[in-house]
Amino acid sequence: MIKVIGVRFRTAGKIYYFDPGKLEVKRNDHVIVETARGIEYGTVVGEPREVEDDKVVQPLKAVLRVATQKDDEQEAANKKKEKEAYQICLEKIRKHNLQMKLIDAEYTFDNNKVLFYFTADGRIDFRELVKDLASVFKTRIELRQIGVRDETKILGGIGICGRPLCCHTHLSEFAPVSIKMAKEQNLSLNPTKISGVCGRLMCCLKNEEETYEELNRKLPNVGDFVTTEDGLKGEVHSVNVLRQLVKVVVDVGDEKEIQEYKVEQIRFKRRHGKNRKVEANEAELKELEKLEKQDGNKSAIDDN
Repeated sequence: MIKVIGVRFRTAGKIYYFDPGKLEVKRNDHVIVETARGIEYGTVVGEPREVEDDKVVQPLKAVLRVATQKDDEQEAANKKKEKEAYQICLEKIRKHNLQMKLIDAEYTFDNNKVLFYFTADGRIDFRELVKDLASVFKTRIELRQIGVRDETKILGGIGICGRPLCCHTHLSEFAPVSIKMAKEQNLSLNPTKISGVCGRLMCCLKNEEETYEELNRKLPNVGDFVTTEDGLKGEVHSVNVLRQLVKVVVDVGDEKEIQEYKVEQIRFKRRHGKNRKVEANEAELKELEKLEKQDGNKSAIDDN
């Protein structure tokens, strides 16, 4: 077992582990650590804990120090410089007439490098732009093309749920999201209702996927024929996944009635397989399939 603390950096979404050594650190403390990018200023996301050796990437780097007032001032100064760097880069992009959208500028803590994040429809030849920026900042320049998910992760915002976006607040990395998840949860396949601020399928579709898969395994599909515990036979009209209730159209005498049963009160054999049958027009399905394929789910800004 080895003692670790998790540290998050401003633009990198993942949580990285470091050895706290004898330092007393707690959640939300700022620390100075060494990463592949150099010396970095990060935020502790949890209390120190012990994990198995094979659960972390070895060798585990040690926390250099808890951030001092001078370190905090340096970080604040960097943020101020980043705003100026952003405006300068914006002007240079216009000067070179490049079809790219600048998203953010970031100084490494030791000012060894300035990173500029941008989005674009295709590949951009920014070699002249880099030379121009290097002559202004007199340090290493890196331009990094990111996807729209990463853009939203950096900028943040409010989701349709009314809460701050998961990717900006706590989501460490993007998990694959598919149309199947929306079907499994009986959600409308209208792209405007299941797409996030980034324009891609909402990350939160993944949150309850395992629960819905387990609950759906116990339920028949709409259209399946069932036999109830009181001996009636009928066709499934609708299901309530979370309450595990099934509404069945049954024959009672010469009339048809809709009666509701708990799933354990019926017997059935699947006719349509396990997938939920959700209504959607062809245009909506094509749009969703396009969203599913676009913009890979792997974050493009994790490089610590």
